[in-house]
Order: sequence, then C-alpha cells, then structure tokens
Amino acid sequence: MAIPDYQTLMLPVLKLASDGKEHKFSQAVEELADEFHLTTGERNELLPSGSQAVFNNRVGWARSYLKQAGLLASPKRGFFTITPKGTDLLATNPPRINASTLEKYPEFIEFRNRKKEKSENESEIVHSFEQESTLTPEDALASAYNKLSSALESEILSSVKEASPSFFERVVVDLLVKMGYGGNRQDAGRALGKSGDGGIDGIINEDRLGLDVIYIQAKRWEGVVGRPEIQKFAGALQGQRARKGVFITTSSFTKEAKEYASVIDSKIILIDGEHLSKLMAEHNVGVSTVGQYEVKKLDSDYFDNE
Repeated sequence: MAIPDYQTLMLPVLKLASDGKEHKFSQAVEELADEFHLTTGERNELLPSGSQAVFNNRVGWARSYLKQAGLLASPKRGFFTITPKGTDLLATNPPRINASTLEKYPEFIEFRNRKKEKSENESEIVHSFEQESTLTPEDALASAYNKLSSALESEILSSVKEASPSFFERVVVDLLVKMGYGGNRQDAGRALGKSGDGGIDGIINEDRLGLDVIYIQAKRWEGVVGRPEIQKFAGALQGQRARKGVFITTSSFTKEAKEYASVIDSKIILIDGEHLSKLMAEHNVGVSTVGQYEVKKLDSDYFDNE
C-alpha cells in the first residue's frame, strides 16, 4: 500500500498512546509501519533531501500536531504520552482525526494562527490547514522540488537534442568526467571520437589510473533505438575484446534492446534521453544553481546539555 499521509496517521498515533504509557517515538514508528503493512521499501523510502525516511517524517508531524492541540504530551525527549484531552477525544470513537478535528482545540487554533502569520506572504507550497492538505511541509517541499526538477530535465533534453553532434560529444565527455571517469577533461576529450571502429564512438578510462576502459556509443537519435543497434555495438566490443560499454542516446530504447543488453556477456549500460538529462542535472552539467534553501531542525543534543 502507499505510505499514509500524516493526517491518516493522527488517529493511529493517538490510539497507540491510549494505554497511558510513555511511548518511544522510534518504537512507535515501527509499530505503526507494521499496522499499515508497509514493505521494507516503503519503510526505507527517503525524502528527496535524504535526511529522513518519509514514513518517520509523517508520523513525526502527526505526533507534533496532536501535541499542538494538547492531545499528546512529551514527558521527555523522544517519548510521547496521551493527555486527558486525548483520552476524551478517543472516547467519542472518532472515525478519523484530521486538521479540522484539531481546530476544535484553542491550543491548535493559536498554533495555526502563528503559522498563518509567518506564511501569509510566502508561496503556495507552504503547508495550508485551510486547504486540509495531506502534505507535511517536507512533502510540499519535495513535491515542489520534483516539479522543478522534472521541468529542468525536460529543458535539458530539449537543448541537447537541438545541439550539434560535436556539442553532444562534448556534453557526454563533460558528464563522464563529472561522474569520475576519464581522468581529466583534456584526456577524455582526446579519447572520444578518435576510435573510428564500427559501432564505437570513443574510449574513456573507467578510473583516473586507467586500470580499465569503457567503450562509448553516443548518438543523438530521432527514433527509438532497437536491438540491431545494440547488437552492432556489442559486436564492436567483442572485436576489441572489450568487456564494458555505454550506449548513450537522446531518444529511448525498445524493450528488445534492453532485454538483449541484459543477457549478453559484455556489460553494456543503456542511457536514454530521460536518464541522460537526470544525470546532467545531478552532476551539474549544463545547469547552474539559482538559489539555496536551508531546512533546519532542533538540535536536541544542545538542549540535553543544559
């Protein structure tokens, strides 16, 4: 199943604390993950920042908002317990707890108003209780980041397709060097385009010491790349007694091409236009940084030394 949003988690978190005991947050996360039958992949899925698991983050926000409404309390760092208000709410047997439920509590309204004052001049990606969003602030940032990244990658691919063949070769060299292949830029540049053997556009060192080499096929392609082209490249590798190759194109590969590359003895990596644009964005090839936003959290260790 999909990872539940933070509002869906509010009632389960409150029910978990209904025994009146102190619950360790990390243990609560595990119990709730079991309750929702999350897979290992879903439990380990990270926010785009890589700083925290998505599910942990959403449980954390559910706990935080319940606490702001006075339904939970934190007796000590990393633990939470139910309050009399929380017990009273569970006694009504609510089918769901969400932002609208919490707005019945003055403490939460005060908290919401503080948040509203801070965000009234900010962009739409800021979390809004009025819209009853299912997104945590991190989810909203992640969504905005993914949209910006998708738009950027689309722009990159369009620009690469419009570039000249020689410039495309330069793009490939710059990317491979940024990824740690080929030694320095000058050496890599001499390697690409010098081979001339059928099906091979260039050779580049796998590491800076040149302990192994990678053969390259880099083509701006209009149509889908099929199995015959991969077979041709594989044959060229065999002719050079080569073990590794990278086939880079601005288009895409057929299913048969992918299947063929996966079963032959030579290791051939297929990089289509979509993957190429992602790698270029990730390794800062043809892109520039226009702004940075720091997301900070409380340093609990600092306050523990009080």
